[in-house]
Amino acid sequence: MSAFLTELRVENATDLDDGKWRLTAPLVYQSDVAGMTFTAPAGMVTDFASVPRAPLAYMLFGDRASEASVIHDYLYGSHLVPRAMADAVLREASAVTGVSWFARNSMWLGVRLFGGSHWNAPATA
Repeated sequence: MSAFLTELRVENATDLDDGKWRLTAPLVYQSDVAGMTFTAPAGMVTDFASVPRAPLAYMLFGDRASEASVIHDYLYGSHLVPRAMADAVLREASAVTGVSWFARNSMWLGVRLFGGSHWNAPATA
């Protein structure tokens, strides 16, 4: 059964209000859809979900699926699985944490349509 095996623990990564957070402990997720367990390492920097700051979009999708977004960021940076699988893991992990059907499927559609530039971006620490 898909589940987060550890809790999300983060700290501000830059001492600025720029939305960058650093994991202070590994985040472990067991995925049924991928048939794998993923570990986002302590020290990894994330911006959680890259939701546009437009008021309606942020109201609907901002501050949701933090754990799922960290695992998704990790998979996009590591390329451990193909991009489509990384996006499927985002949707699955969002469901695990109780994100509504509408929000998780909208976020999945957003990364399928617009995530390619992030998939191909160079990894940053």
